[in-house]
Amino acid sequence: MIKTLRRSLLRNWGLKLLSLLLAFVLWVSLIPEEKTFSEKTLTIPLETHNLPQDMELVEKPDPTVDVTIRAPNRTINGITAANVFVKLNLSTASVFQQEYPLNETMISLPPGAAVVRISPTKVRLKLERTQEVMLDIVPTVIGQAREGYGISKIEILPPRVLVKGPESKVRRTDKVTTSPIDISELTASAVVEADIILPKPELRLASPRTRVSVKIFLEEIKTPGKPGPKRK
Repeated sequence: MIKTLRRSLLRNWGLKLLSLLLAFVLWVSLIPEEKTFSEKTLTIPLETHNLPQDMELVEKPDPTVDVTIRAPNRTINGITAANVFVKLNLSTASVFQQEYPLNETMISLPPGAAVVRISPTKVRLKLERTQEVMLDIVPTVIGQAREGYGISKIEILPPRVLVKGPESKVRRTDKVTTSPIDISELTASAVVEADIILPKPELRLASPRTRVSVKIFLEEIKTPGKPGPKRK
């Protein structure tokens, strides 16, 4: 019985193998495309959202995350870094936490797609509390006054400005400066509008004001021995 069955199976085995292969190819070709899946890995920018108003992000996490996605063959080619988003919610973040896990709930995908893996599975970042301070404004004057003239006084309105930033970067001894003011063409006292320049890139203005008024008092220098104007 066993020998008969074996001979039956081995008879024309080449044709049987070919038939089996053709049947498999036909089965695969008849499967609807939405029933077959593929995977692809994308490098996606990591976005941070909902940073508390009293916090500063002083050390940013890695800018990108590798995400492996599984989706039907008919849609996977249309899935790119343009329609996949990784968002890290920092609404409950604190200055004491520096590692934040990443998971599939943070990833926005097109319909029908699913996350297979994420790399890395966590990111490091550092937060500090926001600090505000009033800083003096110092004018930046360039050039030389015309011969026979000199600067007697300079006034800035307002003389100070409110600045804020990470507490480790805010110093009360810092000075805010203005954009350069050229006095070489002045022949009389004048008021000049100048931009505010902060002392550190981590700082920012706490108000919408970005310019100040600089009043330069110019006076004629009397040369010793030179007679003054005649009085009537």
